[in-house]
Amino acid sequence: MRYIIDTNIFVYIAQDYSSLSREVLDIISDYSNTLHMSAESVKELIVAYNNKGLLTKKWKTAEEMVSAIEDEYYIKILPVSKEHMKTYSKLSINSIDDHKDPSDHVIISHAITSKIPLISSDRRFPYYQKQGLDLIFNER
Repeated sequence: MRYIIDTNIFVYIAQDYSSLSREVLDIISDYSNTLHMSAESVKELIVAYNNKGLLTKKWKTAEEMVSAIEDEYYIKILPVSKEHMKTYSKLSINSIDDHKDPSDHVIISHAITSKIPLISSDRRFPYYQKQGLDLIFNER
């Protein structure tokens, strides 16, 4: 089966396996599953690496980190397309939880459009299930 992992899930895979639920660990350790990541998540990781020092103890450069996503972790990076942007343009935003993160909205739209379950720890994401998001929530 195919899954899209949210940015936070990659960070847990790379540096803190204890933050992953049993269900998510089972999914990522099953080699018959294919893990994907939106290019939008990769952008978030690069920004976090360059601005906040996230994962700098693991890789010497942001470029090295990007290469490791596919080469070491076997996570396929999916490009963001016009179809994903069309879904994003129609997405009803979770204003109840003041969810204004455009990168999250692109990642959610990517999963909805591609019809691939999204694995995330973000507590604001269940709101989008009524819009077609197939969410696997990582309860930490």
